[in-house]
Amino acid sequence: MSARRTKMHRLQGLVRLHREGASLRLACQRLQMGRNTARRYAEILAKAGVLDGPVGELPELGVLKALVADEAVTPPQQTSSVSRWATQIEQMADKGAKPRSIYDALRLKEPDFEGSYDAVKRFWRRLQRDRGPSALDVAIPVYTQPGQVAQVDFFYIGKVFDPGAGRKRKCWAFVMLLSHSRHMFVDLVFDQRAETWQRLHAKAFVFFGGVPAVIVPDNLKAAVIRAAFDSSGEISLNRSYEEIARYYGFFIDPTPAYAPKKKGKVERAGKYFRSNYIKPREGEDIHSLRAGIHDWVMEIAGTRTHGTTGRQPLEMFFAEELPVLKPCPSAPFGVVIWHQAKVHTDSHLHFRKHLYSVPWAHLRKRLWVRATENSVVILAEDERVATHRRCDERGRSTLPGHLPPRREQWGHQSRVYWEELAGKLGEEVYSYICELFDAGDVLLPLRKVQAIVTFLQGYPPERRDAACRRARFFGVTGVRAFKDILRKGLDTEPLPDAIVRLYGELESPRFARGAAAFTTNPTPEA
Repeated sequence: MSARRTKMHRLQGLVRLHREGASLRLACQRLQMGRNTARRYAEILAKAGVLDGPVGELPELGVLKALVADEAVTPPQQTSSVSRWATQIEQMADKGAKPRSIYDALRLKEPDFEGSYDAVKRFWRRLQRDRGPSALDVAIPVYTQPGQVAQVDFFYIGKVFDPGAGRKRKCWAFVMLLSHSRHMFVDLVFDQRAETWQRLHAKAFVFFGGVPAVIVPDNLKAAVIRAAFDSSGEISLNRSYEEIARYYGFFIDPTPAYAPKKKGKVERAGKYFRSNYIKPREGEDIHSLRAGIHDWVMEIAGTRTHGTTGRQPLEMFFAEELPVLKPCPSAPFGVVIWHQAKVHTDSHLHFRKHLYSVPWAHLRKRLWVRATENSVVILAEDERVATHRRCDERGRSTLPGHLPPRREQWGHQSRVYWEELAGKLGEEVYSYICELFDAGDVLLPLRKVQAIVTFLQGYPPERRDAACRRARFFGVTGVRAFKDILRKGLDTEPLPDAIVRLYGELESPRFARGAAAFTTNPTPEA
């Protein structure tokens, strides 16, 4: 492959200077051409018979190009160090691979590859130059009708001081741009959550005084859950974004992945906002920055002559776009958040730091949460299974009936709770449980109390009281004794007047001393 050739207009100048009688040295100075190169071109042109002639009849550029097309005036370029792998490079370039990915692939696949990244990049550029432009390289301008399309995105502007938090925080500019007039809405936020995304859309529609037919967002999670990487891919939108789109009546047309130029109008507007508004005000806090945005949009950005349209955005907006925007609904939009969460083994799911209960039959399932400002509705297969009052603080909301019957009480570990529960079962049960708690020394009989109270809940009040009287009389404290009493019907039998030993009682044990032997003081020695 030959090195870069001299431009034809310089050869035409060489012919003109020669015909004017200028020396070769003077021609090289004026044309910024090397002496050897000028001499070689002069030889080629003289051989073709075009070097001499009238000054006013210079040869055409095409004629000069044809004369020197097959002549190697400059020395040929050195052989590329990656020419051995030319086939592999061409194949990967045909698939759309860039120099860096081609270089990395060759390093992994070819053990003897020793070429440099710069060599691969030069080879790749020559391939692109030799092939020329393809149809996909042509940028097709998109013309939109008034009120038809608005592009929207977040733009990071750096850290901004937040007086409420007392520190600098990451800050983003939300920009919605009407594609026809280039009129824009801008606001600053510290997060990109779904509720922030919806609230800013609602503010933008109020600012514009209407709603465009189509919104073109980026592939952020507040708008798109799964992006499509080609025209055959399936797009999954955020259900929260779908809800606001239905409310205002606009369509959503997400930008293809890794193609920011598809929403180039708002991309350029975001850069313009950063350079023209933010840069001169660096160091100001969030409140000061927000306070000046409206005036900047209306007096600076809106009144400038746009480079593409050649008109002022505000002029186009009021004359052509505002009359055709869809009117905003009369009622303000209430922010709605859709969130999918898994039900944990405690029959609760997590949303915004708080735990909400669901019926225990949905254990380990993934359910949908639809949260408004005041309520949280939980749905399983589009059917409502629970409704809670929303709370964004750390804590737990448990509704009666969501836990298995008689199992929710196992979560309580205090003596007060179990004594109160025993009191609801009967007076005898309450006094027995209180005595059981008081009888302990350092060991808390909580597990024993829980088992007894839970077991007694399955019997009528009169049998519970009778079982507790019998257990107290015989001095039993285990739940197994209560099971024997109630299942065998012993609670229906009268209590004996006194406890009679089955085998009697020895008056004087043969190998034991009486208690007096341990308490009688021995006679002191004289």
